[in-house]
Amino acid sequence: MECYVALVKAHPIATAMAQFAVLGTLGEVLSKWLASRRIFSPFGPRGTLLRMLGWAALAVCIKYAFTGFVAFTDGLVAHGLLPELGAAGKAFAVSLSMNLQFGPFLVIAHRLIDNLIDGRPNWANLDKGLLSLLWFWVPAHTVTFLLPPDLRIGLAAVWSLALGLILGFYNRPPVMKEPRG
Repeated sequence: MECYVALVKAHPIATAMAQFAVLGTLGEVLSKWLASRRIFSPFGPRGTLLRMLGWAALAVCIKYAFTGFVAFTDGLVAHGLLPELGAAGKAFAVSLSMNLQFGPFLVIAHRLIDNLIDGRPNWANLDKGLLSLLWFWVPAHTVTFLLPPDLRIGLAAVWSLALGLILGFYNRPPVMKEPRG
């Protein structure tokens, strides 16, 4: 763990990019596997590499947002616009403000990147992506912001993998059972 923290401290942007490139892309691949109930290459080598680059670009935005929204929340408290908050209250306030303000941008930017990679527009289920900000990301990031700053991006990348698993599981078509005869 000490080596990981030292690496994150020495290279915060590069490690954020690497973690999201690997775990975010893996979450998308696993989602496709679960939804189709088979293991295959859903994006091909080129598509997978491009998705990794897309996740890496999003990671830079996420890293800056994590730092910025902590300062934003601290500023609101300092100016009396929010009450003094304990650790859990502050984590929730940071998560809520970030996911309500920055979250929609990130969901739309992610979809734009996917559309560019796929070479076709796809805006299906964008509403579900936006709703995930409330049912998944606000609680997940509340936990994330309870951690020390050097561990937050790593957990956020793990959360992206977890969401891929959840979405893959719930996007599976029902299994049709053959009638017994």
